[in-house]
Amino acid sequence: MASYVVGIDFGTLSGRALVVRVEDGAELASAVHPFAHGVIDRTLGGEELPQGWALQDPEDYRDVLREAVPEAVRAAGVEPREVIGIGIDFTACTALPVLRDGTPLSQLPEFADRPHAYAKLWKHHAAQPYADQINELAVRRGEGWLGRYGGRISAEWQFAKGLQLLAEDPEIYARTDRWIEAADWITWQLAGVETRNVCTAGYKGILQDGRYPSSAYLSALDPDFAGFVTDKLAHPLSELGARAGGLTATAAAWTGLPEGIAVAVGNVDAHVTAPAVGALRPGQMLAVMGTSICHVMNGERLAELPGMCGVVQGGISPGLWGYEAGQSGVGDIFAWYVENCVPPSYHARARREGVDLHTLLSGLGAAQPVGAHGLVALDWHSGNRSVLADHDLTGVIVGQSLATRPEDTYWALMEATAFGTRTIIEAFESAGLPVTELVAAGGLIRNPYLMQLYSDVTRRPVATTAAEQGPALGAAIHAAVAAGAYPDIYRASEEMSAPRAAVYQPDTARADGYDALYGEYRRLHDYFGRGGNDVLHRLRARARRQAVIA
Repeated sequence: MASYVVGIDFGTLSGRALVVRVEDGAELASAVHPFAHGVIDRTLGGEELPQGWALQDPEDYRDVLREAVPEAVRAAGVEPREVIGIGIDFTACTALPVLRDGTPLSQLPEFADRPHAYAKLWKHHAAQPYADQINELAVRRGEGWLGRYGGRISAEWQFAKGLQLLAEDPEIYARTDRWIEAADWITWQLAGVETRNVCTAGYKGILQDGRYPSSAYLSALDPDFAGFVTDKLAHPLSELGARAGGLTATAAAWTGLPEGIAVAVGNVDAHVTAPAVGALRPGQMLAVMGTSICHVMNGERLAELPGMCGVVQGGISPGLWGYEAGQSGVGDIFAWYVENCVPPSYHARARREGVDLHTLLSGLGAAQPVGAHGLVALDWHSGNRSVLADHDLTGVIVGQSLATRPEDTYWALMEATAFGTRTIIEAFESAGLPVTELVAAGGLIRNPYLMQLYSDVTRRPVATTAAEQGPALGAAIHAAVAAGAYPDIYRASEEMSAPRAAVYQPDTARADGYDALYGEYRRLHDYFGRGGNDVLHRLRARARRQAVIA
């Protein structure tokens, strides 16, 4: 009798459940449940949130279990009793404060209108001053772990967000029994026991060689922060693909699945995708392309490179060093431009041609010779994750004239994101970690113009996956391992990963043109990002001051 697993991908705006056949990884059916509260970034309880905030209501995550999982199982036409395991992945770092029993503080009536009681989404960048404090002290003290993160801890990660919580709402901090990644929290909701996965702990929680930063270091940040690890983080870590426990009766009622089936240890959306697309070999860089891009790659040896988000033993798959880098804004930048900067005539043209605006603008931009628009952009509209790790940086477009058309600027922004990926690849190779292939997954792979652009800019083949839901498939593959259907993630990936959909090869002539344009990008990148001109920081600081006054 065939058996099945369910993978759930918790994204930025929704959660998606996918039913997968264990024997061959066939994706049978999926269902999406949008988060009712979406991203809480403007107001909470009638009060405006400061710039850079991005919160979520964790009850939206439970609703995915109640709604999307039963719907996906029905759509797949399988019997619930045939499902042997369930696994999840999550955006990271998305962290929330909870009580010892797992109750989110946002669900306590007295804290319902307190922003710091809610989950801080991965793109919550308001903790940048605290990340700066963490980095400056680590440099002064010569903390050895800093090099494992490219020399800078991100504002997006656990410690910066935790320090912000302590500084700005000490009452909430004091009530926080456990500071936990949403990936581990939702796994807790499924299995009934707290688990901590090695992936988020290593990449987002500054855990290296089995140790967190010392209490002496934490105390130097703030005496009241000394117990952050021992009181709120510390917990045994579980390997990816391990069984977190059995599905509880409560979670079985939510999902309609059998009580006691295997619940896999939680994972991160980008990292979990690697086995889904067959990108576990060293040298295969996976780019999960959506609102942002996360670049992950396995390596056989430990190396430290500037601007990487982290390197973790077993962080992608057991036995290898998993490297992570990323870009904070990609699809978000394209969406911002389309929503705010495209005139009505282009909307009308897209309707006449029966395409969306992204397809229209991409096609018009791709038809131009390289550099014909006369523009260069910096892809920092959501800050820079790699290689500068500075979320106070903002976007730049240079070279505009009265002849600049909407497609020119849109294409320049697409080029900027490709240049950002090339910058990351060059950082890896400079550290002795060759990148032989780029494997792309995520929603943006549906744009063939973008995929060809990335191949031309990076001078590498770009393979896209046939997986309809890469992260959810990866979560399902881990569920199959947790359920004992395969001995390890490597064997499961061989049998269940999705085939390649297409492979884009670089166009030599256009690649030559992009070499020159990339040189201009790098000059701007270093000028605005490495201290040549601090104008972006000054403008951001001024905007924040004015927002406070207003």
